[in-house]
Amino acid sequence: MSILKTQDQGIISLSQMDYLPILIESFLIDRKAQGLSGETILFYQKKLKYFIKFCEAQAVTQVIQLTPDLIRRYLLELSERHNPGGVHACFRTLRTLLLWVQEEEIMPNNWHNPIHRVKAPKLPNELLEPIRLHDVQALVDTCKHSFSGTRDKAMILGLLDTGARAQEFLNLNLQDIELSTGAVLIRQGKGRKPRMVFLGRKTLRAIRGYFHFRRDTNSALWVSVHGERMTYSALGCLLRRRAQLARLEGILTPHDFWRAFALIMLRNGVDVLLCKN
Repeated sequence: MSILKTQDQGIISLSQMDYLPILIESFLIDRKAQGLSGETILFYQKKLKYFIKFCEAQAVTQVIQLTPDLIRRYLLELSERHNPGGVHACFRTLRTLLLWVQEEEIMPNNWHNPIHRVKAPKLPNELLEPIRLHDVQALVDTCKHSFSGTRDKAMILGLLDTGARAQEFLNLNLQDIELSTGAVLIRQGKGRKPRMVFLGRKTLRAIRGYFHFRRDTNSALWVSVHGERMTYSALGCLLRRRAQLARLEGILTPHDFWRAFALIMLRNGVDVLLCKN
């Protein structure tokens, strides 16, 4: 057993230092200390949980036991249950972890990072279509004059107007929207950078109709029928339900609205790269 260093509490061995669950916990603490968003931390936790489960099945508990072949077999197993995008996300997370281990100099000098010998899984070059405007209208037409109907209409139109990421959109508070101008403050966008987006007249009318039904005291802009802030899963259910009522084919996601927003901006001569910052 190799000895790395001593502390007041006693001697720490290599077998303790590279124990995978402890390393992953330290990695997540480092990410939190760097100020990464809660959504990013949850993303890392979820993807690394897959890896830990695979390693446990292989009786692998330490970084020193990781090999390029083991990582490749992990990716192959993932491909049986996940789409290419999901497999690639797991690979990126594992690569980030192992590069962090290397940068922190946790392992001995003669350790070779196995991730350097594993190629990233290929992603298919699929053309992802945005939601069509007449489909947006079909969704809106399913929204009746009720709390959920006016809210859903406002959210559907708001997603298209702002081009906001789903979690940014759900994180909005009442104080972040100015009904007189349509200005909306995204307080923590990508990289925790604030930015301003705008709502059109039709969306503002829909939001005023939604406010007419609000009886809660929640500071969130978008709330459930129980007065709780809407979650990502609730937004997904909302879109699926409205798509079924509108008899739209395929799976509708919040990102379909970003693509439509980006296409509209491009057609109007706007630099969409600026919109993403």
